[in-house]
Amino acid sequence: MAAAFKERLRDINPHYIKFKSLQTLQVNLGNLCNLQCRHCHVGASPAGNRVMERSVMEEVIHFLLRRKDVTLDITGGCPELNPHFRYLVEGSDNLSPRRMLRSNLSIMSEKGMEWLPEFCQRHRLVVIGSLPCYLKENVEHQRGAGVFQGSIAALQRLNALGYGSDLELNLVYNPGGACLPGSQKELEAVYKEKLLQEYGIRFNNLYVITNAPIGRFREFLEEKGAYERYLNLLTANFNPQAARSIMCRTMVSVDWRGILYNCDFNQALDLPITSPDGNILRIEDLDKASRTGNDLFLAQHCYCCTAGEGSSCTGILAA
Repeated sequence: MAAAFKERLRDINPHYIKFKSLQTLQVNLGNLCNLQCRHCHVGASPAGNRVMERSVMEEVIHFLLRRKDVTLDITGGCPELNPHFRYLVEGSDNLSPRRMLRSNLSIMSEKGMEWLPEFCQRHRLVVIGSLPCYLKENVEHQRGAGVFQGSIAALQRLNALGYGSDLELNLVYNPGGACLPGSQKELEAVYKEKLLQEYGIRFNNLYVITNAPIGRFREFLEEKGAYERYLNLLTANFNPQAARSIMCRTMVSVDWRGILYNCDFNQALDLPITSPDGNILRIEDLDKASRTGNDLFLAQHCYCCTAGEGSSCTGILAA
């Protein structure tokens, strides 16, 4: 049996199991999505019914009014489908030095969503687009028929609006199966070459993310009888250099109800941040939840963040 992740970090450096400082507030707008991807850890789909209300977004904006040094990371599901998505973006204008929108890209080509690329440009959002491969067959194996072409069309539209040059456009890669991703540097070079040659698409950075053994990906692993083998793969490739930079030390995640978590993976597993007396902390408790020295809520799935080059919402942690 693999060593407990928290104990392994503690043995390297006891500071690694403590919160350092709040740099990023990640806001998950819910599990409503136009896609139903095989690897989705939040189980998002067109039938998603966990949708953040405007009142929670008001609390987010209220916090950013006091803390204008914090990056805002907007995710989902498909965050753009939240009926109050535009309210959050417009209400947070000039309140954050960096606002990131995590998009599945294909939503920008859906009927009735044609306004999205221009909206992102107008509000100068950093777009982080999920594109699990540069090959059509691999993308549609994960995401469904027709998704690849919609994603390519969205990237071409974003390029025409200045993304990839004047505005930041990053892509996300994750493996299609129970394996670790390859070198981020090498994959980025291949992505840039293939997308430019085939479709004239330019982007800034590729973020490589290791699949977490939770949600639909865990279901996939269990169906294949590969869950324990995948966990063993993650633990066998534990990288102490990645461990010191795990994203939960500088990020807090907010779910659709306003409950706080150390990361989006913990959110999917319903492992919230709690006070010493066991009370679940909410968005109005964010100052308390992000105090330097707070214990992190860690478990075995966290090995996905420290395997190989490491993994975070903005790519690798150790070259």
